[in-house]
Order: sequence, then C-alpha cells, then structure tokens
Amino acid sequence: MDPAPWVAVPRGSGYGLSHLPYGVFARPGQSPRCGVRVGDAVLDLSRVSVPHGADFGQPSLNTFMSRGRPAWAAVRARVVELLTDTSFKDSVQAHLVPLQDVVLTLPWEVADYVDFYSSQAHAENVGAIFRPDAAELPPNWKHLPIAYHGRAGTVVVSGTPVRRPNGQHRPRGGQLPTFGPSTRLDFEAEVAFVVGSGSQPGTAVGAASLADHVFGVVLLNDWSARDIQAWEYVPLGPFLGKSFATSVSAWVTPLEALEGARVRPPPQDPVPLGYLHDPAPWALDLSIEIELDAEVISRPQFSGMYWTPGQQLAHMTSNGAALRTGDLFASGTVSGREPTQRGCLLELSWGGREPLALASGRAVTFLEDGDTVVLRAFAPAVDGGRIALGEVSGTIAPAGG
Repeated sequence: MDPAPWVAVPRGSGYGLSHLPYGVFARPGQSPRCGVRVGDAVLDLSRVSVPHGADFGQPSLNTFMSRGRPAWAAVRARVVELLTDTSFKDSVQAHLVPLQDVVLTLPWEVADYVDFYSSQAHAENVGAIFRPDAAELPPNWKHLPIAYHGRAGTVVVSGTPVRRPNGQHRPRGGQLPTFGPSTRLDFEAEVAFVVGSGSQPGTAVGAASLADHVFGVVLLNDWSARDIQAWEYVPLGPFLGKSFATSVSAWVTPLEALEGARVRPPPQDPVPLGYLHDPAPWALDLSIEIELDAEVISRPQFSGMYWTPGQQLAHMTSNGAALRTGDLFASGTVSGREPTQRGCLLELSWGGREPLALASGRAVTFLEDGDTVVLRAFAPAVDGGRIALGEVSGTIAPAGG
C-alpha cells in the first residue's frame, strides 16, 4: 500500500499523491515560481529540498522539463517523500500555499504548437456536415495523422478571457466576403502533450520513445471561428480561424501519473506504414466533461481516439523536424459515436442546423458573448483512486475594434 500523505487532501479531489501536477504560481508581491499541487494547496518547489531546486524559482517549467525523464522521476519521488515522511513536516508545511492565495500563470513557454485530427468519429461527423454526398473521411485520413501548425504565441492559461475574433468570411448565400466579428464561434475539447526533452534536427523520433520526450498532459480548448475557417481553409488549411486563442490548463499532469489510465487503442485498418509502428501502443482512459454556462452538455471519451500519442509524435518528426522543449501537440477534437459524446458545437448543433437545447430553455448553435466554456477530465490512478486533470475555462468577450 502506498504511504499516506501527512498533508490534508480532500477526499475525491483528484489531486492526491498519485497525481502531483506541476504549475507556475505567484503570491501577492512575489514573482512567479514553480510548484506542485497537492489537494487544495501548491507546494513551492523553490523553497524545499528537491533535485534541481534552482529550476523551480523560474517563471516557467522549461528548464526543468529540458532535463529529461530521469530528472522528472527523481523530483517526483522526492516530492512524494517530502509529503509522506513526517520528519519533513515542519520544514515543508510552511511552503504549502493555499490555492486561494495564489494566481496561476501559463506553466511553460510554448515553443511550437501542432494540432492533430485524430478522432474518427469527429472526422466522420465533420465530413457528413460539410460533404453529405461524398466520403466522410478524406482518402489520406487512415494513413497518416493529419495536423495543422498553430500559433504558439496565442496559447493562454485557463481563465483568460477569449475575445471574439474579427476576420474575413463569406455570408451564407453571398458571393463576396465581408470583414467583421465571427458569428460562428466554437470550442473544441482536446487533450494535449507537452514536450520536455528535445531531439536533434534531422532525426526522427519513434513512437516507442514518447515517454522519453513527453513531460506531461494538459486539457486544451482549440477555440475555432467556423465562418472564418470555412472561407480560408482551402487550399492550405486553418489559419486565422484558429490562431486567435488556444486555452490550456494551469496544471501539467506528469505522464508518469497516467500509468493507471493506459488502455488499448482502437484497431487500425489498414495497418499504418512502418514508421508509424508502435510496439506497445496505448490510449488513455480519460473521461471528459464539457460545460457551457454551468451545464454539462457532452461527455467525450478520449480512449476512442484512432491515432495514438506515440504515432502523432512519430509522424511530426518523421521528416527530421526537431522537438524543442515546450513544444505542444494536441489530439484534435475528442468526439464519440453518440450525440452526447460530441466535442464541439459544430457537431452538437450539426453545423447550426439542429440547435442544442439547454436546460435553461436556450437553443445554442454557436457561442455568444459572455458564454463560459469549462473542460474537465478524469482518469483512473495507479492506486485505484481518481486523477482530475486541471480544468480549462474561458469566457467569450466581445470583438475588438
């Protein structure tokens, strides 16, 4: 049996010793620094005795993440020791800061951002909405993990308001485009992976090496202006319809903490090309909740994603592109086969043609100013308990001038 923490952890919080996610926080009058969440407090790692302690006085996790898997494991083991061995209680307790007393900031500096398109259910739904008389999947979809390159500079931490973007779009039935605020603003519930250890340019990284390079996992909301996206995406794909904002959790769940959530992925047919071979493929048993204005409207399951994280990593480095500390790659919208498992309003309202009815009586097609979207996710822990990934929230602000 695992040792019990001497620090108080609320029952069922999802932030016990089996989790210990990393974040960056600031107390009033102090500069941001790195910590680990346990229960409803954050342990200031810059003030306790841990390996590579100087890394944690910085305003991002990048320096620590760059040290690689042995360092990640050593610090995690030391934090568990500090929180379970009562001989450390007096020296550590003073550096446990209540969450209500801190401000959370973006936990790492994002280097590059890539967003995949890995849910077969989502891809087929999008195909049925936009191409009802054609094949639901593009001909390449089951041969490679499709992705687009996003804008790292607009990745923001949970709680940051999201301003409705202006852009060029063509009104329905119109021949010429207009410029103005998006009227078809959407969310996309996703899971993303944060790269810690980089790679050499010109060297591909195999799927089996995921745990040597990926530091942790976050929830991600890929905000999408569907009208701007629809007009611009041919022939080069998403650009301004996506790049205005992407929200991520303030807490990075270590990949090691999700060992108990690994499950077999869906079968792949046809068998992918050799460079995408994963000798021990795994998916993650993550149950996601999407909340719109305090009402849960969907519960997608991440375990059903067609392309695995390892295959995504292998594909995006297969041309020799190097990994850098802080790289972020996301799964794409997480959707399931059932209407209650759809991961965006595009699917939930079927392109706006079938408004989603809320308990309040409101009929929703796309997001309105003032709407708040919250993503949550839960996973089984190795100790039989439950991990709660850091939530992602964002409220829509009116378009600027």
